[in-house]
Amino acid sequence: MRLRNQVLLLQVVVILVSLGVGFGIVISGSDDKLREEYGQRALAIARSVATDDQVRAEVAAGSGDSLDQNALAGGPLQAQAVAVADRTGALFVVIANNRGLRLAHPDTTELTRPLSTDPGRALGGREDLAADRGTLGESVRAKVPVLAPDSTEVVGLVSVGISTEKISDDLRGDVIALVLIALAALLTGVVGSALLARRWRRLTLGLEPDQLAELVREQGAVLHSIGEGVVAIDPSGVVRVINDKARTLLGVTADIGTPVAEVGLTARVLEVATTPVQTPRSAAVGDRVVLVSSHRVRRDGTDLGIVLSVVDRTDVEALTRQLDSIKSMTDALRAQRHESANRMHVTAGLLRQGDAGAALDYLDEVMGTGPYGIDLPGSENINEPHLRAFLDAKAASARERGVLLTLGPQTLVSGTLQDPVAATTIVGNLIDNAIEAASSGALEAASGGAPAQVEVELIVADDTLLVVVSDSGPGVGLADPQQVFTEGVTTHKDDSVPGGRGMGLALSRQLARTRGGDLTLVDAGGDARQPDNVLGGAVFVARLPRMLSPHEPAEPLDEEPVR
Repeated sequence: MRLRNQVLLLQVVVILVSLGVGFGIVISGSDDKLREEYGQRALAIARSVATDDQVRAEVAAGSGDSLDQNALAGGPLQAQAVAVADRTGALFVVIANNRGLRLAHPDTTELTRPLSTDPGRALGGREDLAADRGTLGESVRAKVPVLAPDSTEVVGLVSVGISTEKISDDLRGDVIALVLIALAALLTGVVGSALLARRWRRLTLGLEPDQLAELVREQGAVLHSIGEGVVAIDPSGVVRVINDKARTLLGVTADIGTPVAEVGLTARVLEVATTPVQTPRSAAVGDRVVLVSSHRVRRDGTDLGIVLSVVDRTDVEALTRQLDSIKSMTDALRAQRHESANRMHVTAGLLRQGDAGAALDYLDEVMGTGPYGIDLPGSENINEPHLRAFLDAKAASARERGVLLTLGPQTLVSGTLQDPVAATTIVGNLIDNAIEAASSGALEAASGGAPAQVEVELIVADDTLLVVVSDSGPGVGLADPQQVFTEGVTTHKDDSVPGGRGMGLALSRQLARTRGGDLTLVDAGGDARQPDNVLGGAVFVARLPRMLSPHEPAEPLDEEPVR
C-alpha cells in the first residue's frame, strides 16, 4: 500500500477512535446529567408551588380525613396544580395534606386518596428528590413540605414529577445531535486527510519513502563523486543542495538553507545562479577561473528551481598561459632563425663576389649595432631570470606582429620572484593586451608612420613589484573604461574560447588583490588621454606586494649575450 494511502487510513482510524471514545464518555454521563437536571427542575417547581400563600392556606384548611372529592375537583388547588403542570411541562403536580391524602391531582378520581409513594420524608419537613413509579408512570419526582401560613408547622406537601420518557426523548435528541457532529467531524477529517495526502504526493513528486531514501543515497553518492560543482536552488531562491566540489570552486562556506544572495557568490556567478544561462560563462573566483551555467528544472509543470553547474577551468587557463609562453618562445626562435638565415645569405653573397671587406663590415654591424643584434634593450637592468626570459620572449613575439616592445627608463629589478606564476600571469596579460591594442597601428608604422609600440616599466620597492604597461593603441573603447576589469567584458570577440573572452584582466586583478596589491587603469588613452601619456594608448599599473625576495645583484657579463 502506498504511503499516502497508509497515512490517510491511519488518520481516519485515529479520528474514529477519538470520536468513539469522546462519544462514549459523553453518552455515558448524559443520562445521569439529564436526570439530575430534570430533578432540580421538578424541585424548583415544587418549591414555587409550596411557598405560594394561597396554596399554604388551602392546604392548611384541608387537613384531616374528611374531604369532599367533588369540592376538591373544582377547588383552587386543583386549578392551580393543573395550570402549573401545563405551564412547566411537568408530568404531574400533586398537592397532599398532612395525612398524605391528595388535594390536587391530574386525575380527579385520585383526589382524597393516599399518595402512591411514601410522603414521610416531606411531611417530616425535609425535601425529597427521587426517581420512582406512581399511578402516572415512572418519573423523576420532587416532594417539598408545605408550611402553615403563620407557623413552621408542616400541613402538607407538593409533589412534582417529570416523566422519564421525556428524559429519554431529550437524550435521544442529544445523541442524534452528537452523532451528526461526529459524522461531520469524521467527514472533515477524511477530506483534510485526503488533501494532506495529495499535498504529500505533490511534495514528494509521487515517490514512496523507499524511493526517496534510495534517491537521497544516490544523490549523495553522485553529487560528491562527480568532478563538477553542483548547486540546487529552490524557486524561492534558497540553496537546497551544494556538493563539496562547488564549495571548493566557489569558496562557499554557508550552510544549506541560506538564500543564494547571501552565500557569498561573486556578482557574475550570482547572475548565472538567478537567471538560467545555457551557454557556459567564465568567471573569476579568487585565484580560480570557472565555467558556470544554469538551467531551470520542471517536473509535471511544477517549477523546482535552478541547478547551477560549475566546472574548474583554472588548469586549462594555466596550460593556456604555458602554451602562450611556449608559442612566444617558438616565435622568437623562428624570428631569430629567419634573421640568421637572411644574414648568412647576405654574407655568402658578398664572399662569392670577392668582397670580403664588405662581408666583414656587415658581420660587425649585425653582431653589435643592428636592431635585433642584442637582447631587449634595457634587459640588463632586470636581474630576475624569470622576468628577463619572459620579457625577451614577449619582445620577439611583439616583433612578429610589427610591435616594438621596450623597457621604461626607470626599469630596475633585482631579487627573486616568490611566485613566478602569478607574476608572469599578471605581466603577461597586460603585455598581451597591449600588443593586441598596439598591433592595430602596425600597418601604419610599416608605411612610414609612428611605430606601434608597447612600453613596460618594472620597478622594485622593498619586496613590492610595480608594473606599468602602456601602448600606442586606440585606448579602451568602452563607455565606462573601468568595466574592462569586469568578467566577460571585452572588445575582442572570439567564440572559440570556452566561456568567452574578457577574463585576463579580471583574473589578474583578483590575483593582485589576493596578495594585498591591486591592478588599476590609470589612463584610458585615446582622445581622453592625459598630457603625459606619450604613446597615447591605455596605461595599466599593477602593484604586487611580497613578490620579490632580495639577493645580491649578479655581476654583469662581459661577453655578448647568446642569440
